[in-house]
Amino acid sequence: MTEQATPPTVAAEPAVDGRRIATASFIGTAIEFYDYYIYGTAAALVLNAQFFPDLSPVAGTLASLSTFAIGFVARPLGAVIFGHFGDRIGRKTTLVISLLLMGLSTAFVGLLPGYATLGVLAPILLVALRVLQGIGLGGEWGGAALLSTEHAPKNKRGLFAAAAQMGSPVGYFIATAIFWALSVWLPKDAFDSWGWRIPFLLSFVLVAVGLRIRLKVAETPAFAELVAKKEANRVPLASVVRRYPRELLLGAGSIVVVYVMFYTAATYCLTYTTKTLGIPRNTMLALTLIAVVVLGVTTFVVARQSDLTGRRTLMLGGAAFGVVWGMVLFPLLNTENLVLVVVGLSGALLCMGIVYGPLGAFLPELFGTDVRYSGAGIAYNLGGVLGGGIAPLIVAQLAETAGTTAVGWFLSAMALLSLLCILALPETRHRDLEKV
Repeated sequence: MTEQATPPTVAAEPAVDGRRIATASFIGTAIEFYDYYIYGTAAALVLNAQFFPDLSPVAGTLASLSTFAIGFVARPLGAVIFGHFGDRIGRKTTLVISLLLMGLSTAFVGLLPGYATLGVLAPILLVALRVLQGIGLGGEWGGAALLSTEHAPKNKRGLFAAAAQMGSPVGYFIATAIFWALSVWLPKDAFDSWGWRIPFLLSFVLVAVGLRIRLKVAETPAFAELVAKKEANRVPLASVVRRYPRELLLGAGSIVVVYVMFYTAATYCLTYTTKTLGIPRNTMLALTLIAVVVLGVTTFVVARQSDLTGRRTLMLGGAAFGVVWGMVLFPLLNTENLVLVVVGLSGALLCMGIVYGPLGAFLPELFGTDVRYSGAGIAYNLGGVLGGGIAPLIVAQLAETAGTTAVGWFLSAMALLSLLCILALPETRHRDLEKV
């Protein structure tokens, strides 16, 4: 049951073409995921020494990854906050605010003095900025996915949603490429001292670009119609929990494999291969770039294909592949053969792309228009707490205490969890997004 609300004049916005919508959705998510991923890369490479210098290398790495995990804990809060306003006042305005919050909190990490200057205050401020990052990104994905899917023709929602989904691999590619270039051009001491800050400071420029694009887009037709009929929901969080508890929990579970594969391959594996196996940092960053290209291509191709064959079937295939690849990843890395290392990383991100590509349309299609921002965003970010926040810590601890075989079993178990959750959800590509 919905209640009347009177948001600003959303319906009066002029219509815009699909290319502009896709660009706005893609640019925004690319910038926000760039912001998020540079933190993950920095956490794996340098933040332990900058902010936790008194800890042992293993403890420092765990502490650094813990600050990374805190951002995931904050993401559901961001999904609740931004989902509330996204379902009440509109997708466009909310996305502009989330972009500002995410971008500025990222840029200020680049200005934050380390432990040597501020002492214990330095890691405290780092955690605070990481929480703000998490809140900002928690509000970003759901709105960006809705911006695409609610503007899309019914038979092209997977293709349109691919714009939002492609922001993740492109943002990560740019983040990794910048870190790789800096690690090549700068001496190690310079990179560890100040060079790592450059990717964070670039966020000031990227936010300005993103705002310029997003301010030009119109509100989505589905939400505009909702406002015109005075059916906007006053308390979307309460409504989505009451009406869609199954979709929230199963939707969150379906995405766990995406986060587990990505953040294990992109964050923990970077630490493991450089510090445990001794593979040069520059080499690993270059190999990661190759794997990210595999992710980007897979994400787009599978998202587009989901309009023809359905979202659920493809996502089931990706999760099943993850069950197998979880046991394959670390044996490939442990060979220290660079070809097999890149195959291992690429396989993990291939698994992610198969599930992630259709997800941009699949999660929004599970929920009614009046709670879609909240529902899709909360489900997406709840999955992130387990798969992206907690999993890298578990992986690091398992590798240290039980070896990488135990890590493989854990990855496969998380993929199996997603497989079972997707099995319990329906196919959604034929649903009408105009219905409350």
